[in-house]
Amino acid sequence: MSEPPTALVTGANRGLGLETSRQLLAQGFRVVLTSRREKEGTATARQLDPSAHQVLYHPLDITDPVSISTMATDLPALAPRLDVLVNNAGVGSWGSNLEKSKETVAVNYFGSRDVTDALLSFLPRGGRIVNVSSGLGELSYIRRELRPRFTDRTLSRPALDDLVRSYLSDLDSGTAKKAGWPSAYSVSKVALNALTRILSRELQPRGISVNSVCPGWVRTDMGGRGAPRSIPVGGRSIVRGALLPEGATGGFYRDGKKIEW
Repeated sequence: MSEPPTALVTGANRGLGLETSRQLLAQGFRVVLTSRREKEGTATARQLDPSAHQVLYHPLDITDPVSISTMATDLPALAPRLDVLVNNAGVGSWGSNLEKSKETVAVNYFGSRDVTDALLSFLPRGGRIVNVSSGLGELSYIRRELRPRFTDRTLSRPALDDLVRSYLSDLDSGTAKKAGWPSAYSVSKVALNALTRILSRELQPRGISVNSVCPGWVRTDMGGRGAPRSIPVGGRSIVRGALLPEGATGGFYRDGKKIEW
């Protein structure tokens, strides 16, 4: 009897991460559920699978290099490979609070980047990476003159990191708005989308697909009660991104359909 495919989901103790894990489990995946809060994450995993056979738990703080390294070290004992990596963990900041803005970029961009790098060796040919993005990460949210810097087909990872750091520098100096930057949340998701395109180019020879997915505006703790989409509908959009046809890579999707960057 063949082993079921395995998916690892970050930030999965509640909201979209939990729902994505639930739906992947229903699709026949074994799920490695991760979260920063270990007590909540363990309880969530047991709620999904009391037997602990199909849902496994490991703590993971995607902003902590030691936590990421421990996850990579311990993963072989949990699963021999990762067929799907869902970079779901995220936070939001739309205001002017400097520390919250920095945290948003640290989690949504740098954290997802670092987790991907650490776990990449576990993805076989045919593996899939899903970066959970947002409509607020569309290029239309940043000033027109900044857009080509993110869409340049020759954009490298170091150059993208420098772009993000230039935003953080403008943030520190109080000139971010004047320079054409939107909210920290939008910047983090624009950068994540750019990383998706870079990774898709880098990993295509290995047969690994990388796509960004917008779940829509969802009634989560972050999205608020007034959001038009339910958590199951948002989760379904993410799962569809994990189940795209073979060869689909380097795209931005909502509900399984390609959307504009």
